[in-house]
Amino acid sequence: MDTATHFVVGIGLAGLAHVDPLVAAEPNLAVAVAIGTIAGSQAPDLDTILRIRSNVLYIRHHRGASHSIPALFIWSALITAGAVLITGTQHIDHLAAWVLAAVCFHVVQDLFNAYGTQALRPFNNKWIAWNIIHIFDPFIFTSHLIAILLWLSQAWPPERIFVFLYGLLAAYYVWRTFAHALLKHKLPRIDPEYRQRDAYEIFPTYKIGIWNIVKTRADGTYRIGEWSNRKLRWVAHARCDDHPAVEASKKQADVASLLKLTSFACATCIEHEWGYEVRWTDMRYRHRKQYPFVAIALFDHELRPIDSYVGWLSDAKLKKKLRLT
Repeated sequence: MDTATHFVVGIGLAGLAHVDPLVAAEPNLAVAVAIGTIAGSQAPDLDTILRIRSNVLYIRHHRGASHSIPALFIWSALITAGAVLITGTQHIDHLAAWVLAAVCFHVVQDLFNAYGTQALRPFNNKWIAWNIIHIFDPFIFTSHLIAILLWLSQAWPPERIFVFLYGLLAAYYVWRTFAHALLKHKLPRIDPEYRQRDAYEIFPTYKIGIWNIVKTRADGTYRIGEWSNRKLRWVAHARCDDHPAVEASKKQADVASLLKLTSFACATCIEHEWGYEVRWTDMRYRHRKQYPFVAIALFDHELRPIDSYVGWLSDAKLKKKLRLT
């Protein structure tokens, strides 16, 4: 999820912690738990600092080791120790349990969106992405804001507010999971262009009733569609190029980092007077008729590397960054 959502979830878990009688009875412990849950809800994303060194390093490692099984306990121990130093609370076991819950909840939330995590490291380095919840979900964010405002206004005890909230969100996650599975199951039957061996994947948008559809055909081409108002509409088509420059681009670190993350990358090779531009597009992400998650590799006519880039950019910003002509 995005940073803002993780932040309000951290506050929400601090409110939920009042179901623990000791947290509810000890103000000092409640403060420590609030510090711990807010920090724990953010900690796995501290790998963002890798951007300072290079964008490719960030893309390659974001949601990797920082979201792994050992990291859950390392983050929890460090944050618990910090909260104890700040507050001096003696109830370390209760504090540690709530901090661990916050860190784990962060990783679980990230599993539900398209980017995913390597949550099973070190036992399995596979990227796990369930494609069910958008990275920013207005329902999750807004419901937390309402609950926090109710808590601040003292309109209802926090344990009641947040038990209701997380019960509601559990139902929401279940509903979204079933909606995703049902739509994926029925797509071959409702798609008038269906061919045998077509494969479908469904990706969430920030609008609850709208899903992005990526169909991979046996010949390697892609159809990009949208499910909206209970109707399927195909909006784009992509055919991946086969060119020596495309093969050469796979050896570039920027391109390799994107290919490691996705099975839906499609390459387009454009010849310029100075050489070749190979653009790898992640077909999972379509926004305003553009695909902002890309990797670019530039070569001269002898396929010697000129420049490369990987990251999230619009077409206009990408051309400016690489100074394409």
